[in-house]
Amino acid sequence: MKKKYAIIGLGARHNMYLSAICKTYREKCEIALVSDINEGRIEKAKMQAKEWAGYEPEGCHPKELISRMTALSVSELIVTTIDSFHDEYICMALENGFDVITEKPMTIDEKKCKRILETQKKTGRKVRVTFNYRYAPVRSQVKELLMTGIIGDILSVDFHWMLNLSHGADYFRRWHRWKKNSGGLMVHKATHHFDLVNWWLNTVPERVFASGDRKFYRPETAGFYGLKNRSERCLDCPEKKKCNFYFDLNKTASLRELYLKNEKFDGYFRDRCVFSSDMDIEDCMNVIVDYKNGTKMSYSLNAFVSWEGYIISFNGTRGRLEHKCEESVYTSGDESVQGALRPEGTWIKIYPNWKPAYSVEIKKSEGGHGGGDPIMLSDIFEPEKQSEDKLKRAADHRSGAWSILTGIAANHSMKKHIPIKIEELVDNLELP
Repeated sequence: MKKKYAIIGLGARHNMYLSAICKTYREKCEIALVSDINEGRIEKAKMQAKEWAGYEPEGCHPKELISRMTALSVSELIVTTIDSFHDEYICMALENGFDVITEKPMTIDEKKCKRILETQKKTGRKVRVTFNYRYAPVRSQVKELLMTGIIGDILSVDFHWMLNLSHGADYFRRWHRWKKNSGGLMVHKATHHFDLVNWWLNTVPERVFASGDRKFYRPETAGFYGLKNRSERCLDCPEKKKCNFYFDLNKTASLRELYLKNEKFDGYFRDRCVFSSDMDIEDCMNVIVDYKNGTKMSYSLNAFVSWEGYIISFNGTRGRLEHKCEESVYTSGDESVQGALRPEGTWIKIYPNWKPAYSVEIKKSEGGHGGGDPIMLSDIFEPEKQSEDKLKRAADHRSGAWSILTGIAANHSMKKHIPIKIEELVDNLELP
């Protein structure tokens, strides 16, 4: 008998799961229900499923979600809504006897985090957080190397993440531009990065100090580029012919079908001006993190850099591991190739104490998010075929909480200009 799934939130992120269920794992999985507040996206998802799998799932408004899941004998709910609504649907599903698969971040603040943790404990149901970065072969390779003790005990980490002028700008066009929706980039984006460090080091954060601001995506920068007569969206902007940040919703069929044609249902504009004053998230952030095992980390995130990717260095008692990763990224909803690693810009180097440095041959990867998406989807949808994972890449509610709490603490620290202890936000949190 096929396992039945429901998906709530039919924006760009749901498509990976819908495709996996309807195509790759169609022999054992079925999409029974799709849900959204936008009627147009419901119909689009239904038609997409019919094209891929030969049948049309039921569609419903979120208010009817639980009753329809029950009636259709759904087993699990996949949550791909705006981040601020994750807790609502996760808890609703758990309380009604359903397990949950949720996109990262698990939620956006400590109150919502506590709600999820308390509900999970009360119900005993499962929450899976999809950290696809863990599954990327090159990132798994870093984990494997560290586990061998090749650089000894890790004392400090330097981690710098760059979002380029395409991908980085996109967060300032969409719903992410407001912290009430996304928790800012410290939560929405950096949850990936903080989770990687927790997982790489097998530890959790204890104290966070952060500083951040929005320096690039603001009206003054538009003036620097000579864009004096902007409108609040690209579609009707008189400056679009000379603006390098112009975002054309008619450029591809997927953008047009998913967003432009469905504006009439909910009024959501996918192409807001990146230089608007109507946003409250930062574009450059610096964070210091103290971990439970004694490791210290210096982290930065900048969303207006000329190349995309990250540089991380682990400093240990026996040497240093350096890892650089350049990525080619895609714009959410676009049809271009998804974030496969660029081998020519990705490397791992080991610097042993008192010995010559050497490079490590990196593992090849294919597929979205550095090759992590297809491996993670296999882990989710055909668990019976998976052997024991010594890297422990599957993440539950505990890992989901620890990853966002670094970013949540950073948000508090930026606002209050003081270090924040994790236990002051959520106490007695279990280790992963």
